[in-house]
Amino acid sequence: MLVKNLVAYEAFDGKYVVKFKKPVQKYAKGYMFHIRVGDASGEVPVSYWGSDSKDEVERIYNAIKRDGVVYVSGETTMYNGKIAVNVNPPVGKIAALKENEYDKAAFVPESEKDTKEMYAELTRLSDSIGNRHLKDIVEAFIRDKAFSEKFVKHPAAMYKHHGWLGGLLEHTLNVAKICDFLSKIHPQLDRDLMLTGAILHDIGKMRELEVTTHIKPSNEGMLLGHLAMTFEDVSKKMDQLNTPEELKMKVKHMLLSHHGKLEYGSPKQPAIPEALAVYMADDIDSKITEMITYINKAETDDDYIFLGNFGSVYLK
Repeated sequence: MLVKNLVAYEAFDGKYVVKFKKPVQKYAKGYMFHIRVGDASGEVPVSYWGSDSKDEVERIYNAIKRDGVVYVSGETTMYNGKIAVNVNPPVGKIAALKENEYDKAAFVPESEKDTKEMYAELTRLSDSIGNRHLKDIVEAFIRDKAFSEKFVKHPAAMYKHHGWLGGLLEHTLNVAKICDFLSKIHPQLDRDLMLTGAILHDIGKMRELEVTTHIKPSNEGMLLGHLAMTFEDVSKKMDQLNTPEELKMKVKHMLLSHHGKLEYGSPKQPAIPEALAVYMADDIDSKITEMITYINKAETDDDYIFLGNFGSVYLK
């Protein structure tokens, strides 16, 4: 039973990943706890209304692990205008599952596009880079077997844009193709430099995000962020390759400025047109993908939905 298909006041059961736990607490008839569970389609809060035996309820609660998978049987309801789930034993139950009792693929969405085709297209773009030093930098990453195997499967985000397996490759290819197109409109731009920035700008997300039963930030990602980690990884590689200082400086600048503005997390704003192009290409692909994703997920007959980043979005 996919979370996105839930309606109120119906029987509910299925296997879901645990996103959040709130400790056991007393209520009028006994002890209870709250968890939030989800699948590839969405998340829903679950309330377990247990007996007056605190030990019994805590035993069930302690068996549930964050990022683990549970079987939930209960009934859907409405709470604050949103779907929620109540579990009332002995009719309802929550049980922690072992790894051989579920399929991880059910909880993390995948790209609808063919990753082999996307990777082949990205490598064709990298092959077209004429500057030997820039081509060496790019290929040191995407031609590396261990790197590429992880890169093609990795998400680009947790929820918003390209928050699915293969999303990082999909987004990177889109940004590179936009920059390639811009080089045709503005031939004075350094196409090789733009493609280098486009292909490498988000590789730090491979360290920033972890994929278990769902997509989540790593500890390193929470403390450093992908701009810093991308800068670190590419800088080390350029030092190893003895990249000329002028090129090295421009590549570093594109990586540090690809969020565009200080308030968006960039320590520098774009100061060369190629950096501006990479920022704008990244921004337009992420925002368009985010809007389309929300439109596709909208479960409503209304003409509009309201999204914090965009305001009212027309659905018809």
